[in-house]
Amino acid sequence: MKAIFKYNILASVPQRLKPLEKLAYNLWFSWHHDIANLFRRMDGDLWESSKQNPVYMLGAISQERLEELAEDAGFLAQMDRVYEELERYISVQPSGVPEVQDKDRFLAAYLSAEFGLAECLPIYSGGLGVLAGDYLKSASDLNLPAVGVGLFYHEGYFQQYLNADGWQQEAYPENDVSTMPVHLVKDEKGQPIMVEVSIRGQAVKIRIWRVMVGRVPLYLLDTNVTENQPEHRYITFRLYGGDWDMRLRQEIVLGIGGVRALQAMGIEPTVYHMNEGHSAFSALERIRMLRNDQGLSFDAAREFVVATNSFTTHTPVPAGNDMFSPDLMHTYFEDYVQSLGIAFKVFLGFGRQEPTNEQEPFSMPVLALRLSAHANGVSRLHARISRNMWHRIWPKNPVEDIPISPITNGIHIPSWISTDMAELFDRYLGPNWVEDPDSQKVWKQVEQIPNSELWRTHERRRERLVAFARQRLQAQLRNCGASARELNAAAQVLNPGILTIGFARRFVEYKRPTLLLQDEARLIELLTHPERPVQIIMAGKAHPHDSPGKELIRKIIHFANREEVRHRLVFIQGYNITVARMMLQGCDLWLNTPRRPLEACGTSGMKGIPNGVLNLSTLDGWWDEGYDQSYGWAIGRGETYEDHPLQDEVESRDIFNLLEREIIPVFYDRGLDNLPYGWLEKMKAAMCHLCPIFNSHRMVQDYANQFYISASRRYNDLSREEMKGAEELALWRQKIMTNWDQVRINRVNVHDGLPVPVSGRLGIGTDIFLSQLDPQDVDVEIYFGPLSLKDEFTERQTVQMKALGSDGNGNYRFEGEIPCLHTGKYGFTIRIMPSRRKMETPYNTGLVIWAQDQSITP
Repeated sequence: MKAIFKYNILASVPQRLKPLEKLAYNLWFSWHHDIANLFRRMDGDLWESSKQNPVYMLGAISQERLEELAEDAGFLAQMDRVYEELERYISVQPSGVPEVQDKDRFLAAYLSAEFGLAECLPIYSGGLGVLAGDYLKSASDLNLPAVGVGLFYHEGYFQQYLNADGWQQEAYPENDVSTMPVHLVKDEKGQPIMVEVSIRGQAVKIRIWRVMVGRVPLYLLDTNVTENQPEHRYITFRLYGGDWDMRLRQEIVLGIGGVRALQAMGIEPTVYHMNEGHSAFSALERIRMLRNDQGLSFDAAREFVVATNSFTTHTPVPAGNDMFSPDLMHTYFEDYVQSLGIAFKVFLGFGRQEPTNEQEPFSMPVLALRLSAHANGVSRLHARISRNMWHRIWPKNPVEDIPISPITNGIHIPSWISTDMAELFDRYLGPNWVEDPDSQKVWKQVEQIPNSELWRTHERRRERLVAFARQRLQAQLRNCGASARELNAAAQVLNPGILTIGFARRFVEYKRPTLLLQDEARLIELLTHPERPVQIIMAGKAHPHDSPGKELIRKIIHFANREEVRHRLVFIQGYNITVARMMLQGCDLWLNTPRRPLEACGTSGMKGIPNGVLNLSTLDGWWDEGYDQSYGWAIGRGETYEDHPLQDEVESRDIFNLLEREIIPVFYDRGLDNLPYGWLEKMKAAMCHLCPIFNSHRMVQDYANQFYISASRRYNDLSREEMKGAEELALWRQKIMTNWDQVRINRVNVHDGLPVPVSGRLGIGTDIFLSQLDPQDVDVEIYFGPLSLKDEFTERQTVQMKALGSDGNGNYRFEGEIPCLHTGKYGFTIRIMPSRRKMETPYNTGLVIWAQDQSITP
């Protein structure tokens, strides 16, 4: 039976407490401890049971309690103080980007399928969403002009629980939007702003919710409106739910609907950033809008969009990227492609590494890469893997030159640090650790913290983690109908004074969560050692359709239920931001065991660093560039294996050896004051060296400096005089494409004698036929570097050559010099590409000419 009318009942907040409403509706509370403490002070149990949701609290707390608080002078003083801090924070106008001229516009739109911002807004599944959430928080703190765009999932991802056998089950409780920190976006007349997309020929309406993340608005798209058919209302119900049809529908709403939503709200970004390929259709929609609204040709619109697009890939294996069959794409996009003004085969080619291969599926990352001037992997190692993975898009370029650069992920430190550790930093580092977290000088002051204070702070967090784990375990058992004896035993698991290892992440085979179970006898010996025991706390989810991942959880549960270890190994169900935060703030050691190179980055270990947690990990993702033996441990030396069983055997043995011979002794080796000085030295070294690098402020600034600033310049340049710049660029590209087949390198000669003395210079000249092109249309470069035994470049640099003369028939003479700074075996060749002065990147043309052996002359 359904109700015929719906309404909400809210508490009547006294006028004196009205600031609470503004505090509740800005997610600044998720990284500002004083605000969280304010709401916790109102009703601690309700704060925790509401998943730390202040909006829900204001509707659920008793009227009597509100009236009490309105008369509580201490509470009012605290409320007024944090409210004034929020007002000061959000009232600061964006200072702009120094490298962008005052008259030019700058606004970054960040599109992502999920955002992990706070536990009370469960529209995330894991690392990708949490990374997106940390991005928005740092953009806010940095006062970077930015907006976020995502989807509002009414059932979110899923809530995990395990049956008696340890097999993962899924529940999908509905998110009550009326009790969440979101506002419906309305126009000047108070009517909801709505946009439409077409799904298989049917109009689907989308409403927009706004979430304030400090200074940055996040807009969430929602198809659950009464005007839509039931099947279309369900599009924004579950994150990563349903079949490939549903995934495609969600990505149409995110990409196409996202661009239309921004336009409907009057928001005009100068750069679009696609966080993973889910939002890649946004590039097509921008092209369509430019054709319709500005009257541009497809080519001119494409040049504009490419120049102002950025793309971040997160997945190091092709199978992990969204790909759709040509038949499915035809079903959904036949009419849409007509509005782009291109043939359907051309459209499919934009999503294929080999555009003419009709059997190749349509890949969202390939679409994003083809329509973005800027692309990056999320660690140095991942960028190298990605260049190999997507090499076929640029077949004429060496793998090393594939335009996917590394911008390593980072974490928003204030969101993940414990209150205790934050207060310690406030005393010894001052406010700069929050305001300037990427400063080496700031973090160097960690060395001034007394060892006793740092260790006591860390021990308090371990004690709280143990208490938290006991409470969660009891709740899990109670839900299963456990006996009083079992509940009493659960209240005594773990020991707040011993070495605690944490492992929490998505459960999938390549992350190898059961690697320690390779030698159960040896593990039991470690867990039950009479003098130097260890304990392990684990958490994580498997995808609902990933049976092998669920089996990994079941295997761990069965081992944890063994009588001799059940007090030393605990699996916490319902992995979410709260569980992750408690574990990362209270563990001593963070274990990470992915198969190299399948972990693109992996930020969980980063989150432990400011909390004093050390890392033990394979050299994969961020740890490949972050590891140093002075503050952590590496499993292996970066090897890759074809034989996975052998790899598991070797690396599990390596973990046990490290634990037994290095990690456990360092932890338990105490001074006369019972302080582990060796461990504390590593804690401080990790904070000093890693916190300034692996934080999201640095990451966002990298995106701004490497991508956004130049893209925004292009936006302002190409949009001048009613898009005249874009039209001129399209005509220039057509000129390049028409004449490129006739361009050739006729001769290359070396001016100076060989060998070249160190610190000397090697002069090189080349004769080039440019046909109807001019020297300013091309970049002629000396491509040089040290050589391997096979005469292949091990490193490479380029030097621009200058045109010195012409015979008037299209033949030009170019000259340049190579600086010879080091001894050794070196080589060079000549490369011609379309001019970077004209385009944001020449790689999107796919055009490159290399000198051949026969062109070289003495």
